[in-house]
Amino acid sequence: MDLINLLQWPAMVVTIAASWLVGSNNKGYRNWGFWFFMASNVLWVSWGVYSNAPALVVLQLGLAVMNIRGVMKTEKKT
Repeated sequence: MDLINLLQWPAMVVTIAASWLVGSNNKGYRNWGFWFFMASNVLWVSWGVYSNAPALVVLQLGLAVMNIRGVMKTEKKT
């Protein structure tokens, strides 16, 4: 197995951790969750480009845009 193929496992762990953090009642944890999601987007895009998975790359870019939009909307409310 190529070393780059192992990248999908930390990407999955970071995505799960991000989901856990975003679901927190603590604003600080939710903020960390945003950054974990952004890191997972980078990991998944890296793996997707290597694995020739364009749908995954587009999905991750779309999710990153939605995460940024969500954070901006949340900040306006506070």
